[in-house]
Amino acid sequence: MGKKVVVLGAGLGGTTVAYELKAALGADAEITVVSDTEWFHFVPSNPWVAIKWREPKDIKIHLPEVFSRLGFGFSAAGAQRVLPAENAVLLRDGTRIAYDYLVVATGPSLAFDEIEGFGPAHNSNSICHVDHATVLAERWERFCADPGPMVVGAVQGASCFGPAYEFAFLANADLRKRKVRDRVPITFVTSEPYIGHLGLGGVGDTKSLMESALRDRDIKWITNAKVDRVGPDKVYISEMTEEGAVKKVHEIPSRLNMMLPAFKGVSCFFGEDGKPIEGLANPRGFILIDKQQRNPKYQNVYAVGVCVAIPPVEQTPVPVGVPKTGYMIESMAAAVAHNIRDAIAGKEPTEEATWNAVCLADFGDDGVAFVALPQIPPRNVNWSGQGYWVHLAKVAFEKYFMHKVRNGASEPAYERIVMSLLGINKLRSK
Repeated sequence: MGKKVVVLGAGLGGTTVAYELKAALGADAEITVVSDTEWFHFVPSNPWVAIKWREPKDIKIHLPEVFSRLGFGFSAAGAQRVLPAENAVLLRDGTRIAYDYLVVATGPSLAFDEIEGFGPAHNSNSICHVDHATVLAERWERFCADPGPMVVGAVQGASCFGPAYEFAFLANADLRKRKVRDRVPITFVTSEPYIGHLGLGGVGDTKSLMESALRDRDIKWITNAKVDRVGPDKVYISEMTEEGAVKKVHEIPSRLNMMLPAFKGVSCFFGEDGKPIEGLANPRGFILIDKQQRNPKYQNVYAVGVCVAIPPVEQTPVPVGVPKTGYMIESMAAAVAHNIRDAIAGKEPTEEATWNAVCLADFGDDGVAFVALPQIPPRNVNWSGQGYWVHLAKVAFEKYFMHKVRNGASEPAYERIVMSLLGINKLRSK
């Protein structure tokens, strides 16, 4: 029997790393995936679900059949607590799973509780999960039948800004199709220091591109915004100065809003005392890693994706995090699979992910793409572009990635060849 490798999470990061592990390890490992759901859903399509351009079933895949065919163990019980000192994970159904290697790919917990009246259970909406987007889709229909002012954006501490822009622009496109855009004042509210910052210090000319796109669509904006609370018909915001003092207080009328929350680590990385497991996670519960995606204290624990601790690229008046984008996560997964393979062979892991970013933001009638190599500055490539081709490219990417998940493919040959020709690689050259 090979080494036991447990993957926590079955989203974009979890499925990708499981498939990379299978390709790298073959029969040398027994792979088990633990999730809190039997379903994979393609998160980048959630903005489409929220305005009913997709149905939830269009972006979901039932994982038990897929994983069984691939020879993976699978549990949808969810992790109650990680026990790194004991090389085990305690599941919510009381099961205890031992591992030789653990790969954390849980994604984040959504910190709606950090702002009064915030979150789908209260006065705002979310597209972070397909279930949230599904609820918003029903509210969207009611809103379009009786429209009014709308607020879209991302709150303090958020690290995922692209989907907020996408939803604002998609909402604009859908409202125009319905001939009610003239009845919906839209305000974009963001913790970014400027439009197009994206938590990355901008990419190429995203500042000019995104500001121009907002102007063209009659969407007003407020940057350096701290959301104080969300009421049933208003959003209360403090606009901050560069020095971090309150510049102006806004009370923005809102019949419907969608604002992305800050993230924190999921509960299984916290001990019984409510504190993050020492050495495993930082104070927010994100997993600490070195250049090989490996935890410095527990060296048989690796992490990929949104659950990874990454410091901000720069200090800003209102806190913003760094996004972990799709191709960046795929590069982490490739590095982890190669490093675990080397560790099993008795070699010192040396592979480093490039953290290259290739992102597509669909506006419905247009779109913006950017390439950041690597994602964190300074960069070798720093490019952004705009056009309807971005919308078409994102539709194609959705279908392509869903195909990969259904078929258990880590990286088809044509993807590897195309990305290589473009100079976009998952692993750093040695």
